[in-house]
Parts: sequence; C-alpha cells; structure tokens
Amino acid sequence: VQLQASGGGFVQPRGFLRLSCAASGSSFSIVAIAWYRQAPGKQRELVAAITRGGTTTYTDSVKGRFTITRDNAKNTVYLQMNSLKPEDTAVYYCNAMAPSPYWGQGTQVTVSS
Repeated sequence: VQLQASGGGFVQPRGFLRLSCAASGSSFSIVAIAWYRQAPGKQRELVAAITRGGTTTYTDSVKGRFTITRDNAKNTVYLQMNSLKPEDTAVYYCNAMAPSPYWGQGTQVTVSS
C-alpha cells in the first residue's frame, strides 16, 4: 500500500484547508485510514479516522471543525479542516491499516496570523 498525502499549507486562524490521502497498491486490503499530526516537541496524535464501513472517529479538539470523508472510487480520503486554530499547526500524516500499518509522507499545516 502506498499513500500520497497532499493539501497542506499556510492559513490564517479561522481559515480552512482540505487534506487528501490517495491510496494505491493493495488498497483493497485497507481496513481504515486515519490522519495523525505531530507538532514540534509533541507526540504524534490521532486526529480522525474512517473505516472501510464509513465509521468515523475524531479527537476531541477537532470535533465540530474537522470532517473526514472517503471517495471509494478514487481510493482517496479527505480531511476537511475548518475554523483552524494556531494549535492545529503540525505535520499531518495519513495512515492506513491494511491490516499492517502504512504511512504516507507528512504534509505541513501552519495556522498563523
């Protein structure tokens, strides 16, 4: 399984971004795809995840602001991030459980005025 993450960038507080994670290879074996993030000096944390069946989960700090969705035809998972805050600044990674874990490269998200 190969994962290609994209969509990061620089945005002002209360702005929005959409991250994409495109899966290729043995994508049929993917059980779930998740977005993690790692801020400088902090541990990597789970942000949101979506299962093959469409069940979603979010960390408390992004509930109501972030939405994870999937396009099965494109083998792509999206993370719509609205009302961004400076504390959302981090490198965001997509992860696939297939069932072994696979990681995409990180994409930087910077929220600053």
